[in-house]
Amino acid sequence: MITLKVNGVTREVDADPTTPLLWVIREQLQLTGTKFGCGIAQCGACTLHLNGTPIRSCSVPLSTAAGGEVTTIEGIAGDDALHPVQQAWIDEQVPQCGYCQSGQIMSAVALLRDNPAPSDDDIDAAMRGNICRCGTYQRIRKAIKRAAGQSVAVGIWEPEVRHG
Repeated sequence: MITLKVNGVTREVDADPTTPLLWVIREQLQLTGTKFGCGIAQCGACTLHLNGTPIRSCSVPLSTAAGGEVTTIEGIAGDDALHPVQQAWIDEQVPQCGYCQSGQIMSAVALLRDNPAPSDDDIDAAMRGNICRCGTYQRIRKAIKRAAGQSVAVGIWEPEVRHG
């Protein structure tokens, strides 16, 4: 048995210590907000926090988390309110397909915890490892700025148009 504190609750799991943390969270603990994307720690869909640090849970063995504190997307909201990042995601209408959003939000929460007033470059650097196949990066940036209490520029981002 391996003991973890998940979203503030101490849990014991009976699993092979080499099992990726992602599968323990999803299959044994039934916290399915954390998603499987690539399985090689490249896309960010499986991002959660281990002892306050965002990690790619698809490539972290359960043994690494033993005795640690895990926070998943299900654990960031308060009892009576969404986390400010979650609310900003809604306000800015960030999700399109939504598959990557749990990992995106978990990365943004860590960014704002460590840097409450990030610049565009700070946001780009912190979010670089989270892939959104729908391309909602501009909305993600706006939501992070909104959650940080920064003014959000009004206007529509337009993709670069190539002529010729």
